[in-house]
This record gives sequence, structure tokens and C-alpha cells, in this order.
Amino acid sequence: MGDKRKRGRKPRSPPNGTAAEEEHPNNATTSTNADDDSLPGSSRGRPGRPKKLKHKKKSEPRIPASPERRSSRLAEQNGDCAPTGLVVEPPLMPKWESVVKVVPAMDAVVKVFCVHTEPNFSLPWQRKRQYSSSSSGFIIGGKRVLTNAHSVEHHTQVKLKKRGSDTKYLATVLAIGTECDIALLTVSDDEFWDGVSPVEFGDLPALQDAVTVVGYPIGGDTISVTSGVVSRMEILSYVHGSTELLGLQIDAAINSGNSGGPAFSDKGKCVGIAFQSLKHEDVENIGYVIPTPVIQHFIQDYEKNGAYTGFPILGVEWQKMENPDLRKSMGMGPDQKGVRIRRIEPTAPESHVLKPSDVILSFDGINIANDGTVPFRHGERIGFSYLVSQKYTGDTALVKVLRKSKILEFNIKLATHKRLIPAHIKGRPPSYYIVAGFVFAAVSVPYLRSEYGKDYEFDAPVKLLDKHLHAMAQSVDEQLVVISQVLVADINIGYEEIVNTQVLAFNGKPVKNLKSLVSMVESCEDEYLKFDLEYQQIVVLKTSTAKAATLDILTTHCIPSAMSDDLKT
Repeated sequence: MGDKRKRGRKPRSPPNGTAAEEEHPNNATTSTNADDDSLPGSSRGRPGRPKKLKHKKKSEPRIPASPERRSSRLAEQNGDCAPTGLVVEPPLMPKWESVVKVVPAMDAVVKVFCVHTEPNFSLPWQRKRQYSSSSSGFIIGGKRVLTNAHSVEHHTQVKLKKRGSDTKYLATVLAIGTECDIALLTVSDDEFWDGVSPVEFGDLPALQDAVTVVGYPIGGDTISVTSGVVSRMEILSYVHGSTELLGLQIDAAINSGNSGGPAFSDKGKCVGIAFQSLKHEDVENIGYVIPTPVIQHFIQDYEKNGAYTGFPILGVEWQKMENPDLRKSMGMGPDQKGVRIRRIEPTAPESHVLKPSDVILSFDGINIANDGTVPFRHGERIGFSYLVSQKYTGDTALVKVLRKSKILEFNIKLATHKRLIPAHIKGRPPSYYIVAGFVFAAVSVPYLRSEYGKDYEFDAPVKLLDKHLHAMAQSVDEQLVVISQVLVADINIGYEEIVNTQVLAFNGKPVKNLKSLVSMVESCEDEYLKFDLEYQQIVVLKTSTAKAATLDILTTHCIPSAMSDDLKT
């Protein structure tokens, strides 16, 4: 009685970029329309009540069917051919055939199959057992395919399969952007590109704009569609790249296998790439999408340089200036805003012009607020690191600073970040060096994750974590070198318990990186090899005996070489 549905309303057609029928069986976004009279048990105005059948008037005489008509009905029921002379109407087009025409962009979404062979940091002279994974990707202009970097990391083979096809095509990885978690692929077989229109990119969406994530998540083999809205837009932490870039938060489900799939707007334009989700007991359906500005930066960087060069950073650590007493002590006027520089990366180009306690007032003419944000769009603010990330490696930027109550301007050349403990080894095998059973290695985030698990930030030694979080590289080639383990032998008796301990010096000379250590040990003519370690530990070995024992230890453990290939040159 209280239902106020309009009579005769047409069922809503699926929006661009979504399909209503041929989707993943677990898709929660597929819905039925109660106003559609074709559904059984539905009626206009009163859903759930069967429709009343209208009877013919009693005054209308019923005309019995002729024998020919009765025989044709009987033939149709039995599945026989219709009698000659009767016109049989063709069957209606199935719904899923019409859906394909509404959302042609879905045909550009492909399934990515990858075989990974990860490095073994515990035994760096070999690799781990290979494993397979599947994810999503989509075709863009120039016969190229976009997917996530973590989908093809440490790949040995990558194959792509189009929607509705039974053929897997071998793909070539053109570029991997670890910071932005994007990879660019191509296929040499021309047959792969036949009949597929590339995805077109749209503008950055606004809050509450509808988005549809398309991909091949776990739970089935066919394409899947989940819908939601843009719920937040800010600088996000990219887990794979250990960086902070612009990102979109959506409330559509992003599951394993969705990685690399496109996020479409209601106009059928790609507005991002699905890449990670928030797994926490207190949250539900929080997914993250790489927005088009980051994607375009990656693509233009590759086209401009022929390779991925990365996102530049300013190379400073800064402090908020929200406290009025702090601002007065720095000589700031009531109308001046900015952030105070705490530390500057020694390897950054701006280390020669900027100084600690300088107040950054603006970047490229855009004023920075006391909390480090800049105007973004109507009613929105965003961290000023977004302005830096829009630049390319080697670009210059105009930075205005306040130093001792004087305003200075500098044209600063931007460069990528050099970390003492790098976030990635960029597909290269890990470096190692072995002498007398001591395995020396360079520390990286993948190394820490391999040694201490995904919670390495809680389980790793405090000294290593402190350097990971706070230490700055003093030179471009500086590394943190450790004794990762000791391969037990008679020569190293008493040193067996040394594990992941930093090497500070060798025979009184500081250890700058692993290559310098190798050079010093190999050319050493002193009677003893003396290694100064963290926590005031030392390791002393007789030079001639230690070098002679190395070959036998390598043979015992089936190790092909005492050092990795990159240290031999």
C-alpha cells in the first residue's frame, strides 16, 4: 500500500565499464530490478505478489483451433520443425550479448600470468623455488599493457590472456616502476592486438564519483567487476615501493588478483589502477587505486628517457610550524607560513644551497602552509610532496626560503632518493662475499624482510632498524655491510653465533661498501684479518690460513664462487 514506485519505469541499463550478467559469481554488485515485468513473481507497484491474469469477456465466443494449428503447436512442443508456411520469429538476443556492446573497454582488460624466481638472501648464491601468480592488466595505446610492478617482480616468464580467449601470449617487460608500483609490458605477436581498442584515460575523479574496478581476482577464472565510490584522496603510503605518492581510496572490494586491473569512471574512462587494500580487523572494503597523474608520470618518464628513472624528492626532513612561538623565534612575520628544515640528505643536490633551520615558504610559486600542505582542489588540501612528485628526475624547481629573517630563492635540481638501506634491489641478484666461512652482505629492505619476516620493523635488531629509519647515506655508493651468517668450519671456531652484525672497519680502515671490503681483503698482505663489528665485537683471523680455508668451505656447501658477479668487475 505504501509503495510509491512509478509505473512503467524502464529497468536501468548497466553503466559504462560495468556488466550486469557475465561477471564473477561472487560479485556483490550485481542486482536485479524489481520493476522489470519479465521477472517471475514480480508486479508493478506490488513486488512479490503474482500478477493477476486478465480473462476474456464471457460474451466473446471461443474459436476452436483448427487441426493444422493444433498439429503445429504439438510439433513446436516436441521440438520438431515448424510446418511449411508458418513464419518463425528469430530468438531474442541474449542479454550478455548486448552488455558487451555497452562496455567495450572491458575487452581491453587482460589476465597476467607470471612465473617468479625470487632471490634467496639467506643463501645469496642461489635463488628460491619458482612459483606462479596471476593478476590483471589492461591494454593502452602504442601496443602496450599496464599492470602492477609487484605482479611481475623477479619474473622469469610473463604471459597475457585476453578476455574470451583461450590463448596465452608471451609478453616482454619494458619497464618496472618500483616506487609507483606500475609495470609496462608488450607482446610481439600481432594477433594479440587484433580487435581490441586501448583504454582511454580520464581526469582525476572527485569525491563520491562512482568507480568500477575490473579484473581477475581469486574465486574464479572469468572477469569480475566491483563497484564503489571515491571516498578519499591524499598522499598514500605505497607498500611495494616504500614511497608516498598521490592515491585514491575507494570502497570497492580489491582482492588478490585484482592487482593491475583498471578502475573505470561512469563514463568508461580509466581513472586508476588497483594495487593494494587495507587489511585490518576494524575496517571493511577499503581499497586503493593509483590515480591517473601518477600513471601519466610513469608513462611519460618512460617515453622521455627510454627507461624508468623514478620520482624525484626534495631530500629534506621538515618540521611543522604550527606553534606561534616557534614561528616568532624563526623570524617569521604574521602573514608568513612554511615548514622548517630539520635535516638535508647529504647526497641530495640541494644540500649545497639549503641549510638546517631554513623555512621553506613556497615551492614553484605555490605557498606552503604551516602544516606542510598546499591547495589542491576546491575544499581540499594535500601534502606539498605532491608538487615534487609531479616533477621528473633532473628538473629544476624554484624554492623560496626564509633564513635569518631574509627571503632567499634557489633553483634546485631534483634527483631521486639515495637511501642507506635501499627499498629495492631492482631485480638484480643480491651481492655477497665469503672468506673463511664468513658471509658478508649488503643490507636492503628485501634482505630484512627475508631474515625477519613481514614484521621486520618490530623483529629486526634495534641498530639495523635505527639505521633503516633515520640514517642517511653520506655518499652515493655507501652501503651497510653485515656478516649475515658464519658457515661453520675449523677456521672460524668461536665465531659461530655472529649473525646480521654490521662491519664497521677492516684493519683500521672504515668499510664504505661491500666492494671496498672485498678489495681490501683480497689485497691484504698483513698477518691478520681484523674486522671491527658493531657492539665493540672483533673478528681476527690469520690471513694465509683464512684464504686457504675458503676454497674447502665453498666446496663443502656447493657454492660456485666466493663472491657475486657484480663484485668481480
